[in-house]
Amino acid sequence: MDITGKVAVVTGGGSGIGAALARRLAQGGARGVAVADIDLARAQVIADDINASLGDPGGGAALAVACDVGRESDVQTLVASTRARFGPIDLFFSNAGIIGRQGGIELDDALWNRMWDIHVMAHVWAARAVVPEMVARGGGGFVVTASAAGLLNIVESAPYGVTKHAAVGFAEWLRIAYGRQGVQVACLCPQAVDTEMTRAGAGSAGLNGVLPPEDVAEEAIAALQEGRFLALPHPQVAEYIQAKASAYDRWLGGMQKLYAQFKSVSGLGASG
Repeated sequence: MDITGKVAVVTGGGSGIGAALARRLAQGGARGVAVADIDLARAQVIADDINASLGDPGGGAALAVACDVGRESDVQTLVASTRARFGPIDLFFSNAGIIGRQGGIELDDALWNRMWDIHVMAHVWAARAVVPEMVARGGGGFVVTASAAGLLNIVESAPYGVTKHAAVGFAEWLRIAYGRQGVQVACLCPQAVDTEMTRAGAGSAGLNGVLPPEDVAEEAIAALQEGRFLALPHPQVAEYIQAKASAYDRWLGGMQKLYAQFKSVSGLGASG
């Protein structure tokens, strides 16, 4: 899929992977980019930078939109604002995410529910708003930012690992349901990325290095252009998936060792 001349939406676009995606789309010739973020001021900075870099300080190429993706009404408003400014949406990068707190079953329901809304339902609500139109127009692209934690897991946070698994599952379902109707669906699954989420430490996700968000954005665009489902900025993840599938119990044993190491360093209690 060619991004040239396309209208794109990027959630979580005010920083990190989202900001890198928005900039990469504009550099690649996208006709319009909606930079959505829960922090409008942060989104506006990225939109202004994009417009300035394209010699369009009037704001014709990038639009900043306030959006809490954990609320369907905000997602609907984002889609409507983008359409009003640029026309039909060709590409949707459902990228926003949160890291939450470390822990497991003892974490409160409010955190689990917030993670569920942002990491799962936000993708559902976005797809509900844009995919039928893509099908009707004969094509489009939808990219879910999940995580390597959605393919493997993560020892630090149960709600993060669980909801990212669900995000991968939903992206797979979208590909199954709409892949033959012209909608190119991809799932971005990085390990540690140099964003606000990792500034205090990358934890177990950083075992294979911390990538700059620009590299991650490039891999996401490449997967979309090449028609690949999985976008794996850390190539080691493919090997880990194979190891997990070929010897599941052994893989779980290795993760148990990693969890024990994490507990000894973090001081997390036995219930975590």
